[in-house]
Amino acid sequence: MTNKLPDYYAVLNVARTATRQEISRAYRALMRLHHPDLEGGSTAAGPDSAGPDSGGLDNDGLLGIMEAFSVLSDPITRADYDRALSVSRPNGGGPREVPVRRMHTPQPPLLRVTPVLWERGPWPGTG
Repeated sequence: MTNKLPDYYAVLNVARTATRQEISRAYRALMRLHHPDLEGGSTAAGPDSAGPDSGGLDNDGLLGIMEAFSVLSDPITRADYDRALSVSRPNGGGPREVPVRRMHTPQPPLLRVTPVLWERGPWPGTG
C-alpha cells in the first residue's frame, strides 16, 4: 500500500516555486471564496447543499485548504514536504544534474602600468 501525499500546491493553486507571500495571498483568496460564513461560500440552496457538485466546498475541502497553508507557510515543514514529495514521485520535481560549460573570459588588469617620463630639472619653485 502506497502512502500518497496530497498535492498542497494544487490545493492552493500555486507553483512549486511560490513565495510565502504568494501562498498567503492564494490562501486568503480561497478562504474568502469558499468560507461558509461569507457570501461567496454560501450557495443559493442554503448551507446544507455544499457538496462536490455545488459551488462551495464541504468541510473537508476547507480543512484541506487550511492544512495546505499550514504546511506550505512554514519553511521547515515545507522543506520536509518537498523532500517527501520528491521521494514519492521520483520523476517529478527532484533535483537533477545540469551540465554547465565554463568559459574563461579575460579580465581587464587591475592596475595599468605605463612608461615613466623622466625630466631634468630645475623645476619651478626648487631654486
